[in-house]
Amino acid sequence: MREVLAQAAFQLFLERGFERTTVDDIVARAGVGRRSFFRYFPSKEDAVFPDHERCLAEMTEFLAAADDSDPVGAVSDAARIVLRMYAANPEFSVQRYRLTREVPGLRTYELSVVRRYEQTLAGHLRSRFGEDGDGALRAEVIAASVVAAHNNGLRLWLRSGGEGDPEVAVDHALALVREAWGRPAASTASTAPAVPEASAAPAVPFAVSGGGGGDGDGEVVVMVARKGTPMWRVVQQIEAAVGEN
Repeated sequence: MREVLAQAAFQLFLERGFERTTVDDIVARAGVGRRSFFRYFPSKEDAVFPDHERCLAEMTEFLAAADDSDPVGAVSDAARIVLRMYAANPEFSVQRYRLTREVPGLRTYELSVVRRYEQTLAGHLRSRFGEDGDGALRAEVIAASVVAAHNNGLRLWLRSGGEGDPEVAVDHALALVREAWGRPAASTASTAPAVPEASAAPAVPFAVSGGGGGDGDGEVVVMVARKGTPMWRVVQQIEAAVGEN
């Protein structure tokens, strides 16, 4: 029934447009009552993304079974579960991508779904790196990097109309993440040897005016860091700089 409702909804969205389609229209097309629709979908937006809950559950189960030897590899492989979900039905995935580009509300909903994936990956990494301090920061940054890399490759494939093998671009992007972050978990601050303050290679952010008129608009933050500065330190300093009033 969930699949029937999702199919009916999506057909109507394509025919009439998302905003002009009501829940009553969807249940009439599917031949069921309103209660049946809301039993499976809290809203019209959910009917556009019927497979994400299952995919999220599969990702969570996969990570729960992963060992501790390669946390970055584990979250990268978990991201591929999402890719396989899209690749299983290229025509639907491409149509959905085009629809979300046209409807701001769907784009916002999609971003919330992406954030849930990112939080799941970050939660797994925090259990390996630590829940506080640099361990938590490292987990958040790596999770965001994995999601960004995955989405970059996925969108290249979707923009092409679903032509070719989507794993090629995604694998390339995820390889860059693993190259940057795929060091042993022992490199986190909680277990790494202390570095003398004088040789810590500080990352220093400073603002450069972009001609915004003096109220902060148009400013550009430039990061100066010695080669070899840990990426987590660079990100930490950038976050501190852009968060200032």
